[in-house]
Amino acid sequence: MKPLKLSPAIKDYIWGGTRLSREFDYPAETDRQAEAWVLSCHPDGECIVENTAFKGRTLFDVLSNEGKDFLGTRAERFSSFPVLIKLIDARDNLSLQVHPDDDYARKYENQDGKTEMWYILDCEEGASLVFGLSEDMTKEQFESAVLNNTVLEHCNRVPVKKGDVFFIKAGTLHAIGKGILLAEVQQSSNVTYRVYDYGRLQNGKPRELHVQKALDVLNLKKTAETDFEPKGTEPIGESKRTLLASCKSFTSYRLDVKESLKVTADESSFVSLVALEGNGVLCHKDSVLTFYKGESVFLPAGLGEVELLGSLTVLETRV
Repeated sequence: MKPLKLSPAIKDYIWGGTRLSREFDYPAETDRQAEAWVLSCHPDGECIVENTAFKGRTLFDVLSNEGKDFLGTRAERFSSFPVLIKLIDARDNLSLQVHPDDDYARKYENQDGKTEMWYILDCEEGASLVFGLSEDMTKEQFESAVLNNTVLEHCNRVPVKKGDVFFIKAGTLHAIGKGILLAEVQQSSNVTYRVYDYGRLQNGKPRELHVQKALDVLNLKKTAETDFEPKGTEPIGESKRTLLASCKSFTSYRLDVKESLKVTADESSFVSLVALEGNGVLCHKDSVLTFYKGESVFLPAGLGEVELLGSLTVLETRV
């Protein structure tokens, strides 16, 4: 059992930019690289293993054969691989959208719902995003606002800065704003209900909206004010481990590695490590992997202790 380095699935969406290829060295096969799915077993975009005897196989294929031994005891409560992690470059505004919860998504979409966390990696001056509603609304009021193209007038527009954290429960109206680069940790789902898309055209036609489904799942209450700072930091020698978000599907930390930091994958859960900044190496027993900005490593449950060496900012996620 060894750490598995993963190659991401790259997505080209209408709002995407070029920072993922320029700054993270991801393949630039199209003019835009909107998203890099750096941990994914979802059929819409699967990661490929780059090393070990599993090289060239999808992570889903590996885990399907290795089963719960690689996933850990906490993952046994999930019917499928529970987490999807993306890096997102929003050159333009994303659509105003909402995701369903598990019950609704399983009934109507044959997959899980989607609660997610955003960690702001970088942003242009003045960048902002939509996080929930600024007032209570009825379904009739919300639908009327969508039809009249005034729905943005009822949304919370939140300015962002590097290091902010947004925890977005299923049912919360939201939209990433232009000029934002972020990491997203989410349930492994690709269900999105758009309600507004700025009148954009794709191939000469407006993108599809899903207003009626959105009304079924949308939280129409005013969104409470939230602290968008990380939740607490634990010094570990010269390094630090900061909690970003925790829910029933995932727990994520930011690791600020200064020279050395150890991470343990015990029998309870696999661990995902994504290098967000810097360069270093990952050591496990007699094996050493380079670990550079943009690289993703999957630690199977029960692997034991690995050591990160270098100067790195790392996203750590486990269930």
